[in-house]
Amino acid sequence: MFIKVTTSGPRRYVQLVEAYRDDNGRPKQRTVATLGRLDQLNTELESVISGLLRVTGKTRPEMPPAPSLTFESARDYGDVWALTELWNSLGFDRLRQVFRRTRHTIDIEALIRLMVLNRLCDPDSKLGVLRWVETVTLPGIMAEKIEHHQLLRAMDAMVEHQEEVDQVLASLLRPMVDQDLAVVFYDMTTIRAEGMSQQDEDVRKFGMSKEGLIARQVMLGVVQTADGLPLYHEVFDGNTAEVTTIKPIIEKIVRRFPVKRVIAVADRGLLSTDNLADLQAITLPGGGTLEFILAVPGRRYGDFVDLLAPFHAEQCADAKQEVLGETKWDKLRLIIAHDPDVAKTAGAKRDLVIESLEQKAAQWAVKLDGQEMGKSKRGRKLSDGGARARFYHEVCEAHLARIVRVDLKSELFTYSIDERALTHARLMDGKLLLVTNATDLTPVEVVKRYKSLADIERGFRVLKSEIEIGPIYHRLPERIRAHAAICFMALILHRIMRTRLRASDTALSPERALAKLRRIQHHRVTLNGTESATGISKLDKEQTDILTALTIKKPTLETQLTLL
Repeated sequence: MFIKVTTSGPRRYVQLVEAYRDDNGRPKQRTVATLGRLDQLNTELESVISGLLRVTGKTRPEMPPAPSLTFESARDYGDVWALTELWNSLGFDRLRQVFRRTRHTIDIEALIRLMVLNRLCDPDSKLGVLRWVETVTLPGIMAEKIEHHQLLRAMDAMVEHQEEVDQVLASLLRPMVDQDLAVVFYDMTTIRAEGMSQQDEDVRKFGMSKEGLIARQVMLGVVQTADGLPLYHEVFDGNTAEVTTIKPIIEKIVRRFPVKRVIAVADRGLLSTDNLADLQAITLPGGGTLEFILAVPGRRYGDFVDLLAPFHAEQCADAKQEVLGETKWDKLRLIIAHDPDVAKTAGAKRDLVIESLEQKAAQWAVKLDGQEMGKSKRGRKLSDGGARARFYHEVCEAHLARIVRVDLKSELFTYSIDERALTHARLMDGKLLLVTNATDLTPVEVVKRYKSLADIERGFRVLKSEIEIGPIYHRLPERIRAHAAICFMALILHRIMRTRLRASDTALSPERALAKLRRIQHHRVTLNGTESATGISKLDKEQTDILTALTIKKPTLETQLTLL
């Protein structure tokens, strides 16, 4: 016999049913008794169960105690897994061979990897790295064994073996560089540094930052390919002039990446007569000469007025669309790009500012004249010297000191408009001037390659925002260089992630991809205080697609290895 629940309309009934076979041996069922409606059974059913147990001489089995479950806090796993797999597949793990032969007993490569991953996942100070590792599960690393001084020793080891580290980075990057033609882009940026102490050979110097302020800083030069792949970086003193850095940087690139042809592309701050001579003197390993594309800085436009005036009159004055042309300058090609829309906008903006300045000057002149005639007005009295200082300040703020000439030596408040300078400014509106010694590139190709330089600016933004390279709190020059090297490695991983995501038509940025992978978490539960089990979150389709785009296998749980 067995218990069966049957349904009749909205009600459910509990029945005692017997199974039997009829005379022909066919299985049948018959209802022995209906015990009542399921929703009305309470103590009556308990009495039936107790009676059956009493008749059979059995006792009611005791319910087993509820298991004791202890859940540990979930730890992020997917993002650090993906970055670790990328680190190893690209060849960064070869750094282990560099430090294996050293006196260090700790795993330097693992500590460097830890700091690089932190810059991409949750950038923080070196002490902050120790707090971060408490929230993640790191493949192959026992985070509980890491101490702050070990991170600092790892940074010191990087500087001690900088040449070997650079060779490893060059070897893993070299297969990604076109061996026939490498267009390399070079630019510099400023990284703010904190602290008031002074160290021997300190690289923290006061200089003009990119934000236009005098600040204690270091200079960072970065070279990358046209595809946005970082090749090399170097830290300079914070007051280093950009024009003095390009020659030694390019020479190092030529030695490390022996390509047949190199075209160096650099921004406006690196053009000087000395630089041009130095760059033309560089010889490539194959015997060829270095080629370059350099933008002409705005402060040098005055040197090209006589050269550009005929070109502007013939091709630019009445242009309705972008104009490209070239001429010769100092035995080099001068590529000229003119955008009439940009020129019109720039000219209109300048004229509006000049008109506003002239209106202010007229108001002050009227007030000064009225004061001389004895007319009194509300407000503070104005002097010629005060009007002159205020006006000169506003002219400088508008970057129009070459056009609006304020007479600082006159006792009276007076100024004039330099029509020649204004004509020159209008001549240069909307123009991009590029100097190059590449003979086989068309003006269109030269401009296209130069405009790709904007990608290195995006690399600097990644360094300063996502990777948070600054402000730098380290004091020692070696630690500052090690910090920059760690951030540079993080930039390499970031750019390769970006390249692979774009190639798979994924609209995600590396930051968004890592954020979604971060939701893949590591879990640990302990049963009854003795047995423990671990697991990872189930992957959804989007996370699987990201890993596929990055050519990374799905995460698994691996045995954790100690650092010590």
